[in-house]
Amino acid sequence: MIASIAFSLAPNAVVKSLSPIQRRVTLSAPFLSSLPASIQRRNYVVGRSKYGTVTPRPKTSALYRTKTPFRLETGYAFRPKRPSRPFPPPFVSPPSTSFSDPLTTHYQSQDRRPSVGGELIRGLTNGDDAVLASEIFVGVNDGVGAWATKPQGHAALWSRLILHFWALECERNATEASEPDTVGFLQHAFEETVKATGQWLGTTTSVTALLHSPRADARPVLYVTNIGDCKILVIRPREKTIVFRTKEQWHWFDCPMQLGTNSVDEPRNDAVLSKVDLEEDDLVVAVSDGVTDNLWEQEVLTNVLESLDKWDAGDVRDPELKESHGCMVYAAQRLLNAALSIAQDPFAESPYMEKAIDEGLTIEGGKMDDISVVLGRCKRWD
Repeated sequence: MIASIAFSLAPNAVVKSLSPIQRRVTLSAPFLSSLPASIQRRNYVVGRSKYGTVTPRPKTSALYRTKTPFRLETGYAFRPKRPSRPFPPPFVSPPSTSFSDPLTTHYQSQDRRPSVGGELIRGLTNGDDAVLASEIFVGVNDGVGAWATKPQGHAALWSRLILHFWALECERNATEASEPDTVGFLQHAFEETVKATGQWLGTTTSVTALLHSPRADARPVLYVTNIGDCKILVIRPREKTIVFRTKEQWHWFDCPMQLGTNSVDEPRNDAVLSKVDLEEDDLVVAVSDGVTDNLWEQEVLTNVLESLDKWDAGDVRDPELKESHGCMVYAAQRLLNAALSIAQDPFAESPYMEKAIDEGLTIEGGKMDDISVVLGRCKRWD
């Protein structure tokens, strides 16, 4: 208990005298093992984890596929902090109360999948987050949950629509003949979301990546567009290192740059575009702050590389993870579980805790939040 007492009295001194891994072991393990199981974890009511390979899209969507031989082998996993508010009309069709209507979802009047402008809304919702995974692009948007306190607040709608309209721009306008204007795509997506949401209020951060190559014989290039504190890392497994990372953008602590209601931020002025040369088998890791507030980059790197090794060796012993739909889904699940473990631990050392201490706030433990993970491995088309 001495370390716990010393930490509460002089957090900066104790934290800065230890490495991140030492802090986690020192401040977490001794106390967790000595406490009853009932109080070793915070009790949060959260939704179940969900996972898959690619997020749904209409069969008629014009998925952008250039002549380049490269694609992304994707997997996603997510878990919400709390259930999302249901999308309001006209984005979903409420169930009919008329006995004369056919009881089937084959009729448009009964199709409750979210749509806008006649298009099925791309991606999936995770609490206030939204995720997108396809063979050519990936993305994670993090809606600001504080809007849930407002009667017309709907952060989940904002995060999902901006990702949807960005994906539509990629599908319609990205070609192998020209360099994609992903910042322009995001600006258009933002403007379309403003028009579509009307009275619904919200803001969201955003990070997206589009795989592109100007010629069939050229190396693949990743166009990364970022605003706020969601993050993309590019991992090169053969070098066991992170070769690219986005930089978080903040107004002040716990207030990242964001798009939406009352925000001064806009893609054309504030979004950052990065072009990353990829190699085959490079990994693109897109995550919300539910991951980065609980795991350091080195832990993300180690976790993902361990997942690849375990999968290749056939060493998948966890029954829940054995049913994964491939290596990328398995790796996404393991990364989610690692972040969730810290988020639920009231004694864990976490990046969020360290940032708070630097601001003079005595916060201990992980940070419970919507956790969104999308992984993509650069491969050649079959």
